[in-house]
Parts: sequence; structure tokens; C-alpha cells
Amino acid sequence: MKKMGLDVGSKTIGVAISDALGWTAQGITTIKWDEKDFTTADAALISIFEQHDISEIVIGLPKHMNGSIGERGEASQLYANYLEEKYNIKTVLWDERLSTMAAERVLLEADVSRGKRKKVIDKMAAVMILQGYLDAQ
Repeated sequence: MKKMGLDVGSKTIGVAISDALGWTAQGITTIKWDEKDFTTADAALISIFEQHDISEIVIGLPKHMNGSIGERGEASQLYANYLEEKYNIKTVLWDERLSTMAAERVLLEADVSRGKRKKVIDKMAAVMILQGYLDAQ
């Protein structure tokens, strides 16, 4: 059984999955969706669930630097609840402070062009979220 990592944004969801042993995270896709209608990501998620035998979802929880949860964090909490209820799958909220900035730094150090960075940043942030969770286990 594999774990899935999600970096949930208002327009896109970055997706990463673990290997079967839960040691490493790999980015697999970015899903375009409408945050006002959670069902717009369902078809893509179902396909990933079926293809990769997902047992748990780790969702990035954006917090303010002081540890408080703002509007984006509340949106992630709502989406985690939706996924648990709809798919009967365990979700874990994982502190994602600075994950997007860390992903951006990795891509800059790899000399990835601005256009290509924009296409993969959400997927890379999902990798950072999931790998952080896996390393803590």
C-alpha cells in the first residue's frame, strides 16, 4: 500500500506518491481543479487511487509562521474531511510551511527555467510534504 501526498491550492493540486515500502516520494502529476467544487478533482484522484493502491493521504497544512491556521489551512482541513468521508481513506494533515519555497529553491539550484518551474512547482511541493511525513515515521 502506498501513501499519497497532496499540495492543495485554489486552482491546482500537486500529487506525489510513495514507493510501496514508504521510503521515498515521487511527484506524479498536477491536477487542475475548482476549489469551490471539490468534485472537480475526483476523477483524477480515483484513477490514482486505483492505479497505485493508496492507503493514506498526506495533505499539506499551510500554517502562518506563528503556527496559526489561516484561510488556506482551513481550506486544506475541509478538503481532508471531504476525502475521508467520500473515499473512506485515512488523511493526515502535515505542516507544509515553506514547502513551496523549498521546492522553488531546489528547482532554481537545478537551473530549471521559469516556465518549467511553474509547471512542476505544485508537484514538487507535494513531494516535499510527503517526504517530510515519510521521514518522520
